Amino acid sequence: MKIKVTKSLLIIGWVWPEPNSSAAGSRMVQLIHLFKQQGYQVTFASPAQRTQHMYDLSELDVACQDIALNCDSFDEFVKELQPSAVMYDRYMMEEQFGWRVAKHCPDAVRILDTEDLQSLRNARHQAYKKEGNLNNVDLNTELAVREVAAIFRCDLTIMISPYEVELLTNHYQVPEYLLSYIPFVYDEELLNRETRPYQERQHFVSIGNFRHAPNWDSVLWLKQQIWPKIRKQLPEAELHIYGAYPPKKATDLHCDKTGFLVKGWADDALDVVESAKVLLAPLRFGAGIKGKLADAMLCGTPSVTTAIGAEGMTTEGGWPGIVAESVEDIVEGAVSVYADQNQWQDASDLAVTTRKLLFSEADYVQTFNQQITEIEGNLEQHRNQNFVGLMLNHHSHRSSQFMSQWIAAKNKK
Repeated sequence: MKIKVTKSLLIIGWVWPEPNSSAAGSRMVQLIHLFKQQGYQVTFASPAQRTQHMYDLSELDVACQDIALNCDSFDEFVKELQPSAVMYDRYMMEEQFGWRVAKHCPDAVRILDTEDLQSLRNARHQAYKKEGNLNNVDLNTELAVREVAAIFRCDLTIMISPYEVELLTNHYQVPEYLLSYIPFVYDEELLNRETRPYQERQHFVSIGNFRHAPNWDSVLWLKQQIWPKIRKQLPEAELHIYGAYPPKKATDLHCDKTGFLVKGWADDALDVVESAKVLLAPLRFGAGIKGKLADAMLCGTPSVTTAIGAEGMTTEGGWPGIVAESVEDIVEGAVSVYADQNQWQDASDLAVTTRKLLFSEADYVQTFNQQITEIEGNLEQHRNQNFVGLMLNHHSHRSSQFMSQWIAAKNKK
């Protein structure tokens, strides 16, 4: 059935989406599908340079537009487009373009997609480097102030993790009506896909964009401490490391002798994850929910991760694999689930059950559509009840406007 297009959405992207490179890229394509299902004509604009790995958005009937930072050309573009809604891809895009959208398209619904809370990920990274536990002082950073301010300035913010929804409402006092929880979502065909049995799989796999700091730290931890101990107990096993944009420092870690094999780019992430017996994701910091672990569930592949990795993705049934923090416990869990077929099968079956509980598209799309419809129908009332947002829009956008106009004038000279 053809969906009638009645509304238009402008997405202002931090980067052009690369679903084969990162979970963020896959997430963006999912959100585009979601809006298309609701009858939106979508335009994707970004100040970032286009890449050879970017998704061909024309396949989704999405128009593309290059835009510039601190440039009045965006004003003419958005005035002509007059979208009924604008979605900012991460808070930085709201900071840069929010005042221009508010000035030229005041009635457009303003949506923020955080991907994950950048400030939480950064705070955890800093706490990890200091070998300390995260506390409230660590959370109240300048980055958090900027990110939460952007959330207040928008009409609705899409959150991928229930943990982060709770953090925003309890710690930062963000009203629930400003937030919409949408995890990774998949159609019924993907949620019910058949997966390979234990006998048709071999080796371990780890996957993640090498440019993402938590992933690179995980690779180093595997190389230096975890994998040598696993390999000692399973001398025939290999660890296949996949990820986009592998730097030389990563490929230099490749070692055939120890079975630590840096493969680099994966043409099909689900294929490589489903070929392995176990996925290793020992993440020591990060935020959001992890695409690699969602992929493992889609593939029925048991995973070994940390509490940070499992955050926002657990159910009452437990974790489909092992959650551990120390090197010893990670190694013990990885060896056990790899070598014990019965334990492996239990974890694989739980992965199938868990993915249906967490990622069913129908559970979230209807709720999100209702939120957007209510905001569109009562936009003035919705904004007036958010007094903090009114204040921030007035003061922050004025200062951003003057700074941007100063830079634009300077660039003209």
